Amino acid sequence: MHRLTTRKDALVAAAALAGGLLMLAVHGYSTWSQDWDPPVWARLVPLLGLCSALLMRRTAPLTALAVATPFNVADVLMGPGIATAMIYGDALYAASLYGRRRTAEWLLGTTVVASLMVAAGTGIGLRDVAVGVVGGSVAGVVWVAPVLTAMAVREHRFRAEAERQRAEQVARLAELDRRAAVTAERARMARELHDVIANHLSAVALHSSAVLKVPGLDREGIERAMEVIRENSVQGLAEMRRMIGLLRDGDGEEDPAARPRLAELGRLVRHTARSDLSARLEVAGEPPELPAAVELAAYRIVQEALTNALKHAGPGSADVRVEYTRRSVVIDVLSPLGADAARLPGTGSGLVGMRERAVMLAGEFDAGPDTAAGRWRVHAELPVDQQFTETR
Repeated sequence: MHRLTTRKDALVAAAALAGGLLMLAVHGYSTWSQDWDPPVWARLVPLLGLCSALLMRRTAPLTALAVATPFNVADVLMGPGIATAMIYGDALYAASLYGRRRTAEWLLGTTVVASLMVAAGTGIGLRDVAVGVVGGSVAGVVWVAPVLTAMAVREHRFRAEAERQRAEQVARLAELDRRAAVTAERARMARELHDVIANHLSAVALHSSAVLKVPGLDREGIERAMEVIRENSVQGLAEMRRMIGLLRDGDGEEDPAARPRLAELGRLVRHTARSDLSARLEVAGEPPELPAAVELAAYRIVQEALTNALKHAGPGSADVRVEYTRRSVVIDVLSPLGADAARLPGTGSGLVGMRERAVMLAGEFDAGPDTAAGRWRVHAELPVDQQFTETR
């Protein structure tokens, strides 16, 4: 149900009525001539009508103005009063502020024209240009000024609302950026943890299983398996300490000397072996000075590809080829297709992580079986241009 008035408007109307009665009591009004001086009770009627219109200044501003206008005309004909002029000015202000935008523009034009008509009519009727100018000025102050003030306030409110919405949008964008940064950092840490843990623990699990399950394993085979287990355990612990230190410091920076390098691929390949699977490394081209992000991504891709070979490859040899060109580092890892189920369960996140590393550096990645050759192929090309490298 639509309300007739509000508490604030009721207080405004009551205050206007009190002020108007006070002005009537002290004769705060003018007369057009000595022969035309209506009694006070007659002037009370326009005052009551204007104050009743103020009750609707917010809930129905145009209706309030329509109600107030005839009472204001009646008051002007009897002799304009200070209180009634101020009350009608407030009705104009409320209609311009709380009504539609076009209403304020229409009222501005109307009040300007009305003020000019008052100036012309007063000057011609009284045959005094000075009086006409004063009358028009007073009409402008009473009628035009409230409309201009309301338009200024309305524009200020519009700008304030626009700035508030803009601030909310900036806050939402900042929150989205923060979430995206957190998600990206979580994905990066997930890739690092997967590559570190999967490689080393897979080697430990496979060689310990060989020691336990292979019957009649000689002393040399046991020592070789235990050496691989020890090497992977030590390397895994070292990389885990590095990552824990990086997370604990919280500055996003790590010691460059602690990062795995492509120069260490030989040791990685040597320790990637099963009783029925060996690994070989071939390096082509002269290794250039690579950006840290490219070197880390290349190492991790080879590491993950060899881990997958340990888990899934059949008997034979896993061949790793790293080729350095002027524009990119090309990685190929070929391993025998496994005829049986995987020796260790996988989650599929290894291929996703390798692809993400290549894509982040604007590189290429492809992995899949070559059934004709009976090999599983992992291929990656990482550009070495600085503009494509990831800032770490």
